[in-house]
Amino acid sequence: MNKQVINTSLAPAPVGPYNQAISASGQMLFVSGQIPLNPSTGELVGDGDITKQTNQVLTNLKAILTAAGVSCENVVKTTVFLADMNDFATMNSVYSQYFNEATAPARACVQVSRLPKDVLVEIDCIAVI
Repeated sequence: MNKQVINTSLAPAPVGPYNQAISASGQMLFVSGQIPLNPSTGELVGDGDITKQTNQVLTNLKAILTAAGVSCENVVKTTVFLADMNDFATMNSVYSQYFNEATAPARACVQVSRLPKDVLVEIDCIAVI
């Protein structure tokens, strides 16, 4: 198996020993969890606003997918981490703007006790290249 690191300045830079995404043998793309950071400033977007935060997270994911030469249509699995499951409906409303319901990826959604920088949402994904 060969792997290729995928990075773009249009999504937040990694803050640890990981990459934005890894392409495995040119067939699968594994995208690291994204939080609502502005890639230009590194600042949190939408403090306390699940709509703005979800939009930024999905914008970041989309930028990484684009850098790998794929789109949201190629995504086969997402994992959504919420700080509060009461935000599910609002997050889902924004999420549906990025993924067509008829071809939407498989998904897991869990509430967690805490996310980096105390954000409200983090999403990762796997895509087919």
